[in-house]
Amino acid sequence: MTERGGADVELSRDTLVLGPSSVRWTGTALEIDIDERDKRLGVPWQRRVRGRIRVHPEALNPVSFALDPAGKHIWHCLAPRARIEVDMHEPDLSWTGRAYLDSNFGAESLEDGFDVWHWSRAHLSEGAVVCYEGKRADGSHFASAIRFDAYGLPQQVELPLAAPLPSTLWQMERKTRGDRGHASVIKTWEDSPFYARSTLRSRLFGEEVVAVQESLDLRRFASPVVQFMLPYRMPRVA
Repeated sequence: MTERGGADVELSRDTLVLGPSSVRWTGTALEIDIDERDKRLGVPWQRRVRGRIRVHPEALNPVSFALDPAGKHIWHCLAPRARIEVDMHEPDLSWTGRAYLDSNFGAESLEDGFDVWHWSRAHLSEGAVVCYEGKRADGSHFASAIRFDAYGLPQQVELPLAAPLPSTLWQMERKTRGDRGHASVIKTWEDSPFYARSTLRSRLFGEEVVAVQESLDLRRFASPVVQFMLPYRMPRVA
C-alpha cells in the first residue's frame, strides 16, 4: 500500500521485507504479513490494515513464459491452484477460499513494453486455465490460453472465443474468453482510470466456471494526470 525506498527493503532467499510488512516462503506456503496505513485522498485519518495471509499451493508450475519476442517481460504462474487463509486483525476479517499465485518480472517497465492487456484465470474440476492477451507498445498483438493439469504442468491450448464485457465506470475496456464467446460480470472489485479487476461467470472447455479477470491500460497509467494522482492513492516514502 506504500512505495518504499531502498533503505526500507530487505531481500533474502525466502523473504522480502517492505517496511513493516513482509512476504516469506515457508517451504509449503507463502506467508504475507501486512502492517500498513491506508491513506486516501480526502480522508483525514489513516486507517490501519494489519494481519496475515497464507497461500497454500495445490500445484506448482516450474515453467515461465516470455510475453515479448525479446524476452524483456516474463510471466510465471507459480501456483495455478492454491488455497488461501486470510486472518486480519485490523479490520477484524477472516476467510478461506481458492487462490492463485503468479509473478511478472522483466528488464524494462511495463508501460515501455505494452499498451494494454487482459488476463483471466479460473479453476477447473482438475487444474486451471489462464487466458492472456493484449497489445505491445510496438503495435503487435499477443494472445494465449494455457491449461494447467492437476500437477501444475502447463499446456498451450486453442484460445476460446473472445467474450466482450461492458466497460467500467471509468470506461476501462474489458475482454475475456469463453465457450461460445459469452461471459458476464458478477462483480467489479477494482475500477480505476487504468486498471480493473472483476469476477466473471463463464464457461470454459465445457465447464461452468467463476473466473477472475483483470484489464490494464498502460497508456492511461503513463499519462501525466494519472502519475500525478498516484501518490495520493499509494503514498511514496523516500
